Amino acid sequence: MTEDRKMLEPMATVVSVVLRILLALAITGLVVSVVHGGWGGFSVCIADESSGSSATPGGFAAESGAQVDSIPRYCAGAPDAHLRILDALGSLPSSLLLIGGLYLLHRFLRGAAREGVYTARTASRLRLVGWWLLVGSLVVEFAEANAKAALLAALAKDVDFSAGSVLGMWHFPYLAALTGLGVLTFARITRQGVSMREDLEGLV
Repeated sequence: MTEDRKMLEPMATVVSVVLRILLALAITGLVVSVVHGGWGGFSVCIADESSGSSATPGGFAAESGAQVDSIPRYCAGAPDAHLRILDALGSLPSSLLLIGGLYLLHRFLRGAAREGVYTARTASRLRLVGWWLLVGSLVVEFAEANAKAALLAALAKDVDFSAGSVLGMWHFPYLAALTGLGVLTFARITRQGVSMREDLEGLV
């Protein structure tokens, strides 16, 4: 399997190092939050990008021919646990998606280096990475949009939590979804290559 290991470098090493760094940072952040008896900063803020004003904010000057728009940003100076949870849910799922994706990729690369690139188990692991990116990115974006819309509704008087406010916060994860589809395609190609290889070995 030496040649397979060479083909997977330097990606295997980079993924392994980055995964360990992210896990160390996540564990450190969790320990710090437990020691201090809370998480997050001193305030919880969110911007309502769906509304704005053409009134020029003080202290911001634009060049000739340009203008400065005002976008409201709501902050809770002393947020309770409910607001802090909504604030955390607005970004935490993306971090979990990243760490989980790196773990699955690390597992795929390690298995491919050990068992070989053209095996059924390698194709299966690669397919799992593709589904994680495709489905996970959609679920994460939907969850974060709901959390942000709920947080905005809790801080702004004239904003209600509704399907419209959720859609206003939701952005389709084009890159992650297309990458997931591409990985699924390569997993299918790899699986087909494995079948052809097994057929050839059977003929020989």
